Amino acid sequence: MKATFAAGCFWGVEEEFSKLKGIISTKVGYTGGKISNPTYEMVCSGETGHAEAVMIEYNEKVISYSQLLEIFWKIHNPTALNRQGLDIGTQYRTAIFYHNLEQKKVALESKEYISSKNTYKNTIVTEIQKFNTFYIAEEYHQKYFQKNKINSIFHS
Repeated sequence: MKATFAAGCFWGVEEEFSKLKGIISTKVGYTGGKISNPTYEMVCSGETGHAEAVMIEYNEKVISYSQLLEIFWKIHNPTALNRQGLDIGTQYRTAIFYHNLEQKKVALESKEYISSKNTYKNTIVTEIQKFNTFYIAEEYHQKYFQKNKINSIFHS
């Protein structure tokens, strides 16, 4: 199965998901935009409409989509509109890109549940939209934290 999430800079998001048991592979890239084959520089301009995202291939016998969503909500601020920390722009938006109707249903339920818990002071702005095309980012972005010996988004 595949899942695709945007939660700020894709380097740290990929690192957090790649550490989980049941993850087969992760790729960072761009999705949710309006042009084909964007480059990092194009996405950073904010004009393509793409989000920095992570596509995850996972073994659903080991880890469920719901469990992936639990991690997603924990590793970023879903109330920050078009930013995460010091990273600002639409490419850093919070979004869930569902691959099928079951994922859409589970994502909507998960967002509603998180919202009802009042964990966050502000409203959750995470977009939930249909997955379309995923453009794999340049090689130097793949497994960035591993290549640069950074432990996680929380302890760099």
